[in-house]
Amino acid sequence: MTISPNPAASHLFNERRAGVLLHPTSLPPDSAIEARAPAQHGNFGAAERFLDFLAEAGFSVWQMLPIGPTHADRSPYQLLSAHAGNSDLIDIGALVKQGWLSDADSARPRPAALALAAAAFFECASDDLELGRRYADFCRDQAHWLDDYALFVALREQYSGAPWHAWPRALRRREPQALADARAALRVRSAVACFEQFVFSEQWRALRAAARRRGIHLFGDMPIFVSHDSADVWASQNLFKLDDEGLPLSVAGVPPDYFSATGQRWGNPLYDWTRMQAQGFAWWLARLRTQLNYFDLIRIDHFRGFEAFWEIPTTAETAIEGHWVAAPGAALLTAFFHFEPELPLVAENLGVITEEVEALRRRFRLPGMLILQFAFDGSARNPYLPHQHDLLEVVYTGTHDNDTTLGWYQSLDDSTRARVDAYLGHSQLAMPWPLVCAAFASVARMAIVPMQDLLGLDGGARMNVPGTGANNWRWRFDWSQLAPDLAPRLRHWLAMYGRLAEDLSG
Repeated sequence: MTISPNPAASHLFNERRAGVLLHPTSLPPDSAIEARAPAQHGNFGAAERFLDFLAEAGFSVWQMLPIGPTHADRSPYQLLSAHAGNSDLIDIGALVKQGWLSDADSARPRPAALALAAAAFFECASDDLELGRRYADFCRDQAHWLDDYALFVALREQYSGAPWHAWPRALRRREPQALADARAALRVRSAVACFEQFVFSEQWRALRAAARRRGIHLFGDMPIFVSHDSADVWASQNLFKLDDEGLPLSVAGVPPDYFSATGQRWGNPLYDWTRMQAQGFAWWLARLRTQLNYFDLIRIDHFRGFEAFWEIPTTAETAIEGHWVAAPGAALLTAFFHFEPELPLVAENLGVITEEVEALRRRFRLPGMLILQFAFDGSARNPYLPHQHDLLEVVYTGTHDNDTTLGWYQSLDDSTRARVDAYLGHSQLAMPWPLVCAAFASVARMAIVPMQDLLGLDGGARMNVPGTGANNWRWRFDWSQLAPDLAPRLRHWLAMYGRLAEDLSG
């Protein structure tokens, strides 16, 4: 593989470094409140303790999945908003410490607890001028998405969770009088939604500051498409390919690939790229600005869709009937880098990748992704094999869409397992450690390992099975799973392979 002649736009690729892939929903319980009222998934309450583990082990990157509010299936790639944070990640215990919630009320179901905290907050903010100013500044600065999102949440609740395209026509079509009436009628619920976003922002800012104190960079994920049932599509219907009823004319997905013989029919509406480009990609730049406020590095999920996207008829049950349609990726990325010349992006270049896609990635000096689990098909020219790696790449043992490395290894046939063992030098270490060390040893500047692999877990800890809708996004770890020697052992390997955080100048 040819080594890129130009450095990456992001300074985070000036040195070798390593990180861990763990979505905050996978954090364990870390408070007495959760002991009384167990949450469905992790939240910011355990984030600082996890940062301590990363720092002790010598990591300098924490990679997450998209952090927005999800639908009932919990998928972070089908969000209710491209800007909002997931209020389920809010640390309820912090609200108790701030005096906005009693111990007893903190054990209530999360929506009720947040509503009570909001009422107490607004009472405090009326007397505390500094707190009131911070809240007013937040609402003003985020009004370009927050006002629509808050009303969207309130309306969705009023209509029992029905998607916006099933609401009364006047609201569907955003008729001014209907919106004004709804804002007046639902002002209390909308205010709670604004409060939740303010608290999320405050807690996120504290988390990011804690990460910086430990020399850890936050690595986020921006899905290329947005959910049809989202505040973004409802508020900007003219920027999507929709019919008069607000339904998609066609939908996004990917053709048959490694993960599915019938492809993946995601169902997202497709962009009206002509209209977006005529507006200078303002919608995209606003979205990018939000992500930069959250993260130090951003992965563009399904980057190949910037060069061409897979368009599927709405009547098709699978993705097989789709076809490729060209997208204005070069123009969009030019607008991105005009906005931020050292834009810290990583391209997710997995799946059906053509030379045109790779040329677009290289033109804008974007690191790509290398998955070691994909490396062992028997060809010495397989681009995922470590001896084929490039400097400007992010190497993974696997991602959230893969099985855990131990689960993957256990599922291999005998001949493939023997090929893996031979390539890795018949290591005396038990799997997944030979593959983890191969990632650390790669010439790729950044190596990321899922937390499940650091804990040596089998396929029962898998985060997601692409193309399926049940039992995904639910895995959580427990502090008891961290062996006492895990952090020292990882620090030893990171030092040996030149990835130790203290050795970095960036």
